[in-house]
Amino acid sequence: MTKSAAVRRPLPTSPFKVRAQAPLKRFAVGDRVTHDRYGLGRAIGVEGDGDIAVLVDFGSRQERITQPYAAMFKL
Repeated sequence: MTKSAAVRRPLPTSPFKVRAQAPLKRFAVGDRVTHDRYGLGRAIGVEGDGDIAVLVDFGSRQERITQPYAAMFKL
């Protein structure tokens, strides 16, 4: 049996809840951030309007953090 390539759309009368999409994190130059591995930092560069990658200065090092920003939070 093969799987269909069609996108599954829930019916409006379905008793099952549709999974809600988490809002995308957006960062701008100058934002203060915290990262689970690197600690506190400041965004010094943004690629693709903040939806591709963010260059962050953590004091002792600079890191390019890409989507998804699961471990990075805006302060």
